[in-house]
Amino acid sequence: MAVPARRTSKQKKRQRRGHIKLQTPNLQFDAANGEYRLSHHVSPKGFYKGAQVLKKEEQEAK
Repeated sequence: MAVPARRTSKQKKRQRRGHIKLQTPNLQFDAANGEYRLSHHVSPKGFYKGAQVLKKEEQEAK
């Protein structure tokens, strides 16, 4: 069975794990609505690239 000859130091272990971290989501400012949204996603109001692609359910219910 393979056994390491020496103990891995804290520094070497942390260097190896340096890329394991949380990343912030890519938010873009949507000038049409004045809100932030995820890239390549429909805004909460139903707009995508300046055009409305989804209708609000509240307006349809009335």
